[in-house]
Order: sequence, then structure tokens, then C-alpha cells
Amino acid sequence: MKSIEITLPDNSKKSFPAGVTAQEVADSIGSGLARAVVVAKVNGELKDLNQGIYENSDLELFKGETPEGHDTLLHSTAHLMAQAVKELFPDVKITIGPTIENGFYYDFDLDQSFSDEILEKIENKMKELARLKQEIVRHEVSAGEAVDIFSKLGEPYKVEIIEQISPDDTITMYKQSSFTDLCRGPHVSNTSKIKHFKLLSTSGAYWRGDEKNKMLQRIYGTVFSSKDALKSHLH
Repeated sequence: MKSIEITLPDNSKKSFPAGVTAQEVADSIGSGLARAVVVAKVNGELKDLNQGIYENSDLELFKGETPEGHDTLLHSTAHLMAQAVKELFPDVKITIGPTIENGFYYDFDLDQSFSDEILEKIENKMKELARLKQEIVRHEVSAGEAVDIFSKLGEPYKVEIIEQISPDDTITMYKQSSFTDLCRGPHVSNTSKIKHFKLLSTSGAYWRGDEKNKMLQRIYGTVFSSKDALKSHLH
């Protein structure tokens, strides 16, 4: 099998088989780093930890407290929240879930209101799903294929977003167990890396910010790399 050379930020070089992932490089360096790393930069470009590297490359590994790592945790936790809502309320329609400064939100189309009690249930379901160590897998498909996928999943809002793109353009999706969502990424390699999060509040939001459209329910949340960082932010 072909070997490739990985150059680390201290200019040290290590040889690995072609196709090695950033997570595997972190594993080879030490168990502490392997647990803490959440995203990688390969030749200056942010990548998922479980994407294969097939040529000689410069590699940086980022923990959750770095700006790159924190942003990745926010993206991945928004998806985890949407998955939890979908599991608790199978009829929910999911829309979009972007990151904001030190947080994220996700908008849902559901007839039932999100009470404080329901937020607590969603948070508990997120913890349960995180502990399953679900691998988060990136897929690239054409926009036309993505329309078919989300039509079959019964997600009309996703279909509406994708239909504004040329059918031949490439779309990036991420899948964890049976849950699939659109996202550019990158994401953490598996859900066990998402630990210290809190759902904060709910509000109403019109689809696409247009009052002629349906009123959706928005859930805000945040995540940090440590219990202390989360506590400090909440206070």
C-alpha cells in the first residue's frame, strides 16, 4: 500500500498509509489529543476528522476550545438537536439550523408548542444520542439526487432549498444513523465528541423571514468543549 507523509505544525513528519484520517493521526499522537480533537485542517482547508488523506499533506488538529473547533461543535450540535426532535416528534418538518455567535438555532414546523418541559426532553434525548457514538458521515450528491432523497424523507423545506440550485451542482449532506441533513461541514467524526451543551430558549420565526410564510418554532442552544466553559458562558 502507498505511504504518504503528514507534516505537523512543529514541522515533524510522520508516515502513514494513504487514506489515513486526521482522527487516526491524532490517535497515533496520544489518547488525550484523540479524545479532544474535533476538526482538522489539511493543506489549509478545514476537513472532517474521518475524511481520508491520500497525498503528502500538512495537517493541523484543532480541539473544541479553538475558534475552528468551537464552530464545528456548534454545527454538529445543531444537527444532533434536529435528530433528537425528529426522534421525539416523527411528524416534524425540519428547515434550517445555522450557527450564530456562541450558539446555534434550528427552525421546526410542528403543531405542538415547545414548552420548557419539552426542551428538557429534547436535551435528554440529545445526550442519549450523543452517547451512542454515532459516526457522522459526509456524502456528496448532485442537487437532483438530493431532491429525491429529501422528498422520500418527507422534508419539503429541504426540497425547496435544494430546488433553487442547478440539478447538476454538488450538494454536501451529513448522515448520523437514520438522520440526514444538508450542510457544508465540517462536522465532528462521531456524536460522542458533543458533550457540554444547553438548549436555551424558543421563539417563533417565519419561514425565510417572510410573514406571508408559515410561522415556525425556533430553538436556540449552545455548546462548549468543557463543562467549565459552558458554565462560564451561561453565567
